Formats: sequence, C-alpha cells, structure tokens
Amino acid sequence: MLGVGLDNKDDHKRITRSEEMLLVGGSQETHAVMQDVAIRFSESLKNRGKCLQDASVEEVVDLLRKASDP
Repeated sequence: MLGVGLDNKDDHKRITRSEEMLLVGGSQETHAVMQDVAIRFSESLKNRGKCLQDASVEEVVDLLRKASDP
C-alpha cells in the first residue's frame, strides 16, 4: 500500500517503508501521522495472524479506519 503526503513545503524528502506500506512525502507532522497509522495497522494485522495479502479488502479498510482514529 502507498501513503502519500502532499503538504510538504520544506523540500525535505520523507520516505518510510514497512512490510505493508510505503509512505512518501508530507510535512514532518503529516509524515509522522502516516507512520503512526502504519504502525497501528501493522500491529492489528499481526494480531489477527495475517499478512496483507491474506486480508480481505473489507478487513484492510476496517483496520485502516481503526488505525486512523486517534
């Protein structure tokens, strides 16, 4: 999965890669939020004993929604 931040104004190149996601761009704050969501998503997926390829689309959407809630 790909996460893209579009609010970068400082020309800093931010890239984070995990097993499930590639996060690029964004301001420092936006990129940090994307990283937090990616971590919570990955933990939830692992808690279910699944990898991204084994999860249904509905399950992925549900986990992302929950990971995005503060």
